[in-house]
Amino acid sequence: MKRTPIHTDKAPAAVGPYSQAIATGSLLFTSGTIPIDPQTGKIPEGSIEDHAHLVFRNLSALAEAGGTSLANAVKVTVFLTDIANFQRVNAVYTQYFSEPYPARSAVQVAALPLGAPLEIEAIIELGKT
Repeated sequence: MKRTPIHTDKAPAAVGPYSQAIATGSLLFTSGTIPIDPQTGKIPEGSIEDHAHLVFRNLSALAEAGGTSLANAVKVTVFLTDIANFQRVNAVYTQYFSEPYPARSAVQVAALPLGAPLEIEAIIELGKT
């Protein structure tokens, strides 16, 4: 099966040896995305809500670069360094997804790259905008 790397300057560059996203078959797989401002390459100060909005904007940019949108997400995984932020991230999440919501997992992890408070990855159906 053909794998096509997806890249956009509207989302942060990879901080390791991986692609921002890969399109294969009818799906787009995003790498885990942390709240990096694509213009500065840094995690800005802000609340967990601010960081969640930035992550979803970055994921949206990746989806658009792949020819789709977050509206076509079928699976989302949320990694949090503090599960106490679960409801606060949920409040932001509902601003980017609507029913039927994608399948989702949310887990607490010990740490994330660059000290990020959250990381989110998505699997998104291609061929729809």
